[in-house]
Amino acid sequence: MIRSKLLISLVFTTIVVAACSTSPTGRTQIIWKSDAEMEAQAARAFNAMKSSMPLTTNRAKIDFVACVAQAVVSELDPPYSDIEWELAIFENKEVNAWAMPGGKIGVNTGILDITENEHQLAAVIGHEIAHVTARHSNERASRASLTGIGIDALAIILGGGFTGGTYTAQQALGAGAAFGFALPMSRGQETEADIVGLEYMAKAGFDPRASVDLWQNMTALSDKSPPEMLSTHPASATRIENLISRWQKTLPLYNQALADGKSPGCKKTWD
Repeated sequence: MIRSKLLISLVFTTIVVAACSTSPTGRTQIIWKSDAEMEAQAARAFNAMKSSMPLTTNRAKIDFVACVAQAVVSELDPPYSDIEWELAIFENKEVNAWAMPGGKIGVNTGILDITENEHQLAAVIGHEIAHVTARHSNERASRASLTGIGIDALAIILGGGFTGGTYTAQQALGAGAAFGFALPMSRGQETEADIVGLEYMAKAGFDPRASVDLWQNMTALSDKSPPEMLSTHPASATRIENLISRWQKTLPLYNQALADGKSPGCKKTWD
């Protein structure tokens, strides 16, 4: 029995080492789910959403969101710059947006009610795209397999959605090993998406300081939030502090973008 356990342990360690990679911020990731598998799941889920949820027909909103999304996507590096990104804008009052493996971006019109300008929307879209480029969905699925938790693929793919609420342990990963393993990992992913997304928006010519205004709006929207230790998203105060701490790096990127003539000029033209 002891020999058997040792063999299993050695095999497990070999798999983990072989599956290790590094995130955009230098964090070690354990990923063994293939990108192709995640992209196929995301494509099916995205198509299902488009067929079952109403898409907005408001031309001004479509043009505004598309303008911001295109500007941010233009700053990506290969292989993500080689993807033909697809955008869907859903007529839904829920404050939410998300991005999915394979270059899928979903935005609810409800997010436009709290984003006051192009810069704030760029903070949302940059954050969501960063989840994709950092392979967070793949990482979540791989870690879920590691803990033996059965998880709905769509829940994993949408797990980084830019929602005004939060995800409980039950909603995010079912029950069991989520505490102390999955939730802290999710908070780490959210913080990483903030960091990387802030750089994307700044390089595209959007003011990174608007991200703080956005989160102040988000905070005002929520009457109450659960303790940070029970949330997959960092507390708003923590998030704002982290964003401000990145300005030393992102403001020069923004200023350089302006000097290079990058001014997307995306305007909200509806009432």
